[in-house]
Amino acid sequence: MKPELRVTVFSDYICPFCYIGHLRLAKLRDSYDLKTNWRFLEIHPDNPPEGRPLSELGYPPEQWRRMMENLRKMAIEEGVELAERTFTTNSHQALLLAEATKAAGAQTFYRLNAGLFTAYFLRQQNLGDPQVLRGIAKQAGVEDMVVEQAWNDPHYNDILQANLRDAARLGINGTPAFIIGNRIAAGAVPVSTLRDMAGIADIQLRPA
Repeated sequence: MKPELRVTVFSDYICPFCYIGHLRLAKLRDSYDLKTNWRFLEIHPDNPPEGRPLSELGYPPEQWRRMMENLRKMAIEEGVELAERTFTTNSHQALLLAEATKAAGAQTFYRLNAGLFTAYFLRQQNLGDPQVLRGIAKQAGVEDMVVEQAWNDPHYNDILQANLRDAARLGINGTPAFIIGNRIAAGAVPVSTLRDMAGIADIQLRPA
């Protein structure tokens, strides 16, 4: 039997490095019974639902160029071809939907989790559009009542606010961030780093 590994991930569906991190974390499943606590952080709450140009995010041109080059290399390493994006969008409704879908079971949640990432980064769909989200939810097998509950029950917004507070307490100010044992790794770190963190956590959990 594979040893159980508990991981906490702070993530957002409009963060390209979160998509890469999601793919890298999944590679640990060949060695561990992975139990992941997905905690969602809205990285651009000021984005309108219809989206806005990436150029309006305010990154200095040279910093943006380096970030995108790094992202391109990571995508090649993971065997995915990211769509060319010119806009970013609001992720609030998508994050609420993901939170509510957790109660539907791991299989349904992971279908939605993958569907949201691929819709945005491979198909250039707008995650700020409720109709787009309904379509992704339907494909993942999420019931309509879960979608309505996600967007109307303030409980799920309270969870997002709690995620923000806990991230700040832990010194996490960006996504993705991975917590394994007592170690925190920021960014789409290599799989080798995640395996190293997992190995140390495994040793720490062994009885003396």
